[in-house]
Amino acid sequence: MLTRREFFSKSIGATSGGVLAATLGKDLFAAQKSNPASVPKKGEGTVLTLLGTHGGSRMVKMRAAPSQVIVINKQLYVVDCGSGVGRQLAFAGYNLKDLKSVFITHHHNDHNLDYGTILNLSISAGLKTKVNTYGPVPLLKMTEQFLEMYEYTDKQSPFPMPSLKDLVVPHEVAPGFVMEDENVKVSCARVVHPPCKNPYAFRFDTKDRSITISGDTAPSSDLIKLAKGSDVLVHEVYYKPFIEMLSARLPQYKGLIKWFPTSHTDVEQTGKIAHEAEVKTLVLSHIVPGDNPKVTDEMWLEGASKHFKGTIIMGRDLLSI
Repeated sequence: MLTRREFFSKSIGATSGGVLAATLGKDLFAAQKSNPASVPKKGEGTVLTLLGTHGGSRMVKMRAAPSQVIVINKQLYVVDCGSGVGRQLAFAGYNLKDLKSVFITHHHNDHNLDYGTILNLSISAGLKTKVNTYGPVPLLKMTEQFLEMYEYTDKQSPFPMPSLKDLVVPHEVAPGFVMEDENVKVSCARVVHPPCKNPYAFRFDTKDRSITISGDTAPSSDLIKLAKGSDVLVHEVYYKPFIEMLSARLPQYKGLIKWFPTSHTDVEQTGKIAHEAEVKTLVLSHIVPGDNPKVTDEMWLEGASKHFKGTIIMGRDLLSI
């Protein structure tokens, strides 16, 4: 059984320059599943859990769709809602009745497909308090449409449930201050992810940590400003040499090779961004390609560490940081 201390010491021992290499996904998942001590205890400060670390809307075996949750005082702040986010929260040991807020970085279906679903599942889990949701236009319209759909299906249930309309409060965001409650202050910056008109990165400042989530973006000076001095930067990443191979496997995505560098960040650039933002820890997530074993953890970590000498974590589903 792998303890948290053993996991970190073995990872650091296998690398240099402060780089942290995660173990293979199956081993890590098994360790977390079998040994609760291998992840921070829920309720102890601010915990970031990566729920899904694959980039793109395709379903793959190795990783779940993009999402993460920041847990503060046992309350859940979910960032992005890729397919299956509710199940990933259950795998991670969280209860949707504790859902506090939802944040959507941009409106691509690998980030918002289960937005309405997670709200509905929270009611089934016993949610009784309001949930504030935040994201780009047209979040208000999308929320209204989701609620209309679920209102109809909920009326078919033999069990009386609270109305989602009474509990969900959507907000459309703009660069700058987003919200502040008893646990966290949240701000955002517009990033670069064409053809999305309003993609955002979010920063979460709590009493004990600062965490910035890049969302999907090409290198962005506004993201660097937002993330300045963060304890943790979760940044999307792709491995440039394998994009042609990925494109050949996915003929339905015409123009992928040309579009990708305009809208995403390659692994070496993530290190540059982390260095310029002066963050302590860089977490690689939204991995592309996330289903090609030929791109090893060592290759990802080597690329990111060329320009960043802080701690680097190779993201894995259900990894708590």
